[in-house]
Amino acid sequence: MHWLLTTVLLGALAQATPESGLRNAAIEVEGVGTVTYGILVPRDYDPNEPAPLVLALHPGGSPGAGYGTQFLRTVVGPALRDWGAIIVSPDVPDRRWTNDTSERGVMGLLDDVMKRYSIDLDRVLITGFSMGGAGTWYLATRHPDLFKAAIPMAARSDPAATARVGNMPVFIIHARDDEVVPFGPAEALADEMQARGQTVSFLPLEGV
Repeated sequence: MHWLLTTVLLGALAQATPESGLRNAAIEVEGVGTVTYGILVPRDYDPNEPAPLVLALHPGGSPGAGYGTQFLRTVVGPALRDWGAIIVSPDVPDRRWTNDTSERGVMGLLDDVMKRYSIDLDRVLITGFSMGGAGTWYLATRHPDLFKAAIPMAARSDPAATARVGNMPVFIIHARDDEVVPFGPAEALADEMQARGQTVSFLPLEGV
């Protein structure tokens, strides 16, 4: 998973402009309503060559349409631009990512994207920051057959639930000086997963 470390950290810190192809979109999901989202399609996307798919979940703080697109434009797009992935970043359907309504909205969106684009099902990744990191854990534990890797950043998690990701590679990123989500539980969780024989990497960030 070292390639994930390189792309996520260097790209996010650089805050470069992502590739063209970023746009706002919306979809109607039964039982949920309108789900707005940002989507980034690489310029060299070829439907004859299945592309990786990344689901990026934004942090809390700015409700309404466009927050997912902002998160995609400023953080996730630059970080993963060299991977050639189609990246989708929805606006949270129902206040937080860890509830049934938001789950239905996100999964409905992914189902639509996977029908409209040629996706490599062996390279479907989920990531998110803070509230989005908690959503990363939530959806990864509930859909371990879909997501092939997870990158929760600055995330709270349920240690009892993380066993359900099985051997899915998980890359946990957490700032040692995080004043909102404590560092210690994230480090302990990584140790527990490693002790269970799960595939986990842990990156403590210093001075941020």
